[in-house]
Amino acid sequence: MINCLIIDDEQPAIDILIAYVEKAPYLNLVASTTSSIEGLEIVNKEKIDLIFLDIQMPNITGLELIKAINGKCKVIFTTAYNQYALDGFELDVIDYLLKPIPLDRFLKAAQKVKTFFEQANGNNNIYADQDFLVVQGDSKGKLIKLEIKEIDYIEGMGNYVAFYCNGKKILSLINMKDIEENLLSKSFIRVHKSFIVPISNISSIDANLILLKRNAGVEIVIGRAYKEAFLEKMKRNMV
Repeated sequence: MINCLIIDDEQPAIDILIAYVEKAPYLNLVASTTSSIEGLEIVNKEKIDLIFLDIQMPNITGLELIKAINGKCKVIFTTAYNQYALDGFELDVIDYLLKPIPLDRFLKAAQKVKTFFEQANGNNNIYADQDFLVVQGDSKGKLIKLEIKEIDYIEGMGNYVAFYCNGKKILSLINMKDIEENLLSKSFIRVHKSFIVPISNISSIDANLILLKRNAGVEIVIGRAYKEAFLEKMKRNMV
């Protein structure tokens, strides 16, 4: 998730941006404030990835604030004045939004931010948080939020990955390696080149087959290359 902060001296402008942020599942609003001084304090205390920043504000202007944060987070300017576009370019802001900001223009800027962080993280199709994943769907521009606790198992299917959640099959344009890297720390284990399962959903192991609790009749083969590591993990809890 991309942690966001909104700084604007007009509350109605903040309210519009809050509503827009809620429409982008990969954006997480940490805070909003009408005070640039308070905004700077939030940046210094919280993990902020992105600021939606007004320029003309009392006490500390947006131009002064972006210099004060010294590259701690990325910035999108939100302003009613177009004469600061060159300043924004020189200060390496991600985008420059002119008020009133249309939703489609906001989402285009948000997509630009998403792409920036994907490239910075070396991961193009997935955002992971403690309780959920946001993955690219089966078509361009489609994003799907998946609750981790609802994932029954995951199957690689060529260029796609299928998430089986509560009896539903959800396809995502992502690769198994990215899924594995994001879920191993959340008690999931890869048992085959084409399968990842949550340990909590394993009912029993019969020779080379895994039976699942929530998916009666589903049997997953343990791949030869994954068998030793899988059985070693299981033996750690054997009584």
